[in-house]
Amino acid sequence: MKKNLGRVFLITTLFLQLSLFASSYEWSSFVSKKSAYVNEPIYLKYVCTFNDQAELQSIEFNPSGDYEKYRVDILKISSNIVDGKKTDSYEFVLFAKKAGELDISFEAVMKKTTKESIKETNLGRDNFKIEQATKETIKQETFRVEIKETSSPLVGDFTLVLNKKEPHVKAHEPYHLSISIRGRGNFEAIEPLTFEIEGVRIFAGDIALKKELSMDGIHGELSQKFAFVSDRNFTIPKQEITYFSLKDEKEQKLIIDAIDVSVEDGFVKEELLDNVDEQKWQFDFSYLYYLLVFIAGYIAAKVKIKRVKKIDNKDDVLSKKIQNAASVDELMVLLVLEDAQKYDSIIKEIDSKRAITLKKAKAMYREFK
Repeated sequence: MKKNLGRVFLITTLFLQLSLFASSYEWSSFVSKKSAYVNEPIYLKYVCTFNDQAELQSIEFNPSGDYEKYRVDILKISSNIVDGKKTDSYEFVLFAKKAGELDISFEAVMKKTTKESIKETNLGRDNFKIEQATKETIKQETFRVEIKETSSPLVGDFTLVLNKKEPHVKAHEPYHLSISIRGRGNFEAIEPLTFEIEGVRIFAGDIALKKELSMDGIHGELSQKFAFVSDRNFTIPKQEITYFSLKDEKEQKLIIDAIDVSVEDGFVKEELLDNVDEQKWQFDFSYLYYLLVFIAGYIAAKVKIKRVKKIDNKDDVLSKKIQNAASVDELMVLLVLEDAQKYDSIIKEIDSKRAITLKKAKAMYREFK
């Protein structure tokens, strides 16, 4: 009889604790859409409001991760006390991977400890064996969202920005082209642009991506830089990037029109001289050149000049530029501009990806010298 009374007392006490625990908070939840496209952002918000400051209570709730049918990213987690009541807020953005009906359902674990447990933990007593925390698993409200298929894995709304100069360069002078894609969407689905032009050496920079998560998805800017080097005219071919527009709910395209680049020969000595009209007398500046050479020679003969070690200023300047190069692509362009034939072996080594790092590329240049 005493054993039965003891069990009844234990069960009653546990029931009262759980009842008290359950009545100390209230959950609410929100989903932004009942239907969405694949890879379209779905905003979720869960709020737990306590009856007091809930100093002895905590929540384990973090459903973020990559799942089979969707991906969940954390947007914001916050905790505030207003009018003596604690409110914990959890905000997420979900991206569905497949079309069909999607049930969104998560669980939170509520934990409640006692002051005695905190005291014993702080004292670090090894003989404190009894668990002084109560846990309860709370199943959040289930949301059913209809996920619709898209015609492209790239989903969002984007604009294209080209940064280019006049398509007119000298032989072996690089023509630079910078491409930026701005807007809102799943930027990770954008593949790097590639160009193949016969007789043209192409230097492509790495993709740079700046992005920020918000309630309506990922806002950002993706950019890529190119340098085209040739000794004759060439055409940069047209490029198209297809995406599914959430605003228009149909397929759209970002179009980079073809660019015809005119390449002229480098200056030669004959081009710097004016044609001589035999019927009209004109002053020949070559006589002035000879006169200046004569005067310089006379002064050199009369004045003693201390001979110093000859410094190749051109190489010295190039070395400094190479040393200050911030990327392998920049280093390659410097070598191409300086003397593509002279540094052809280094350029080929780097271009074939055998020199992976900037440090190795600079070391190759120093060894070449």
